[in-house]
Amino acid sequence: MHGLIGRMIAVSGQPGWRMSRVSPGGACAQRRRTPGGILATREIPGTLLVAILAMASCSPDGAPGAAVQDGAARPESAAPVIPAGYGASDPLAPLDTQPYVVVLGVGQDGGFPQAGTKEAQPWEDHQRRRLPVALGIVDPISGERWMVEATPAFPEQLQALDRIAPVDGIPGLSGILLTHAHVGHYTGLIHLGREVIGARGVPVYAMPRMEQFLRGNGPWDQLVALENIELRPLAAGTPTRLNQRIQVTPLLVPHRDEYSETVGFRISGPLRSVLFLPDIDKWEAWDAWGTRIEDVLATVDAAYLDATFFGDGEIPGRAMSEIPHPFVEESLARFGPLPLSERQKVRFIHLNRTNPVGWPGTPEWNRVVDTGMRIALQGERVGL
Repeated sequence: MHGLIGRMIAVSGQPGWRMSRVSPGGACAQRRRTPGGILATREIPGTLLVAILAMASCSPDGAPGAAVQDGAARPESAAPVIPAGYGASDPLAPLDTQPYVVVLGVGQDGGFPQAGTKEAQPWEDHQRRRLPVALGIVDPISGERWMVEATPAFPEQLQALDRIAPVDGIPGLSGILLTHAHVGHYTGLIHLGREVIGARGVPVYAMPRMEQFLRGNGPWDQLVALENIELRPLAAGTPTRLNQRIQVTPLLVPHRDEYSETVGFRISGPLRSVLFLPDIDKWEAWDAWGTRIEDVLATVDAAYLDATFFGDGEIPGRAMSEIPHPFVEESLARFGPLPLSERQKVRFIHLNRTNPVGWPGTPEWNRVVDTGMRIALQGERVGL
């Protein structure tokens, strides 16, 4: 079979189970698609069948199709071979009872397609959706779940988490952790209010300025007043225990901090740690604060890092210095001299709609994969 999703990934010990092509008309094989475009996973004894959000498309009859970018066809021959570490072959995939993080979104704040996208095809093909960046944290033993970020796609991402790790309660969250006060990272909290879920006391972990922002501005202050949410303070560099097996440590980073500070999170479990750092100005700005990304990378087993833009000039007519992020090109150059074992920890995330690295088979995608680094995929899991 051809194409990204068409390339089967063997699942150990279960002959006949496979990951197969997804057609635009519906999910194939042993999977179901959620309305948000995240393919539900199905667990089988001793292993996990991971369904990756399709970033390639098929023709209606199931024959190999051309992946597309912003409505433009791309030759099937450009489809890449899935590198080692993707999907079911991921060496960091969780064991049966191991706590884990699951990627609920890989896009920049607006996701893709976003408001103003004129082409019909991205709206009609859920396989091409990239939800705003978010993680779920799951402890299979305690049955607890957390979300990192409350994005504008909160309803879809909560439903995805319900399929992956179902619980009885609504929203069934032991907490939400926020990195900062840009719209793609906290505005999903509105769904906890009395107009929607009417939640009771959902813990929301926030840094001091972020907490002050929520307490002092509507409609967020109403969530506090009506006890839909319960704000819990975080301190930079200080671990906060979520339960007996999982703790998180906020890491302060330089960013456009109009309304709050910005943090990444080191998420630690019994066996592994994961870095989640979707937004930062430039690596050199963090250097100036006395923290080198290479040193932080050495303390974790996987790192989801800001990859908003691939390179300068990606948004015509706009000064990209006004929206600083580490370009993927810069990250590749900086991490290139590192040992392969360190480069393999890097998983790029928070992809803007203009970033060609988000589409498998592009020269930019292949350039990343060739270094041993990788692009995060919605639905992938890393054991903690």
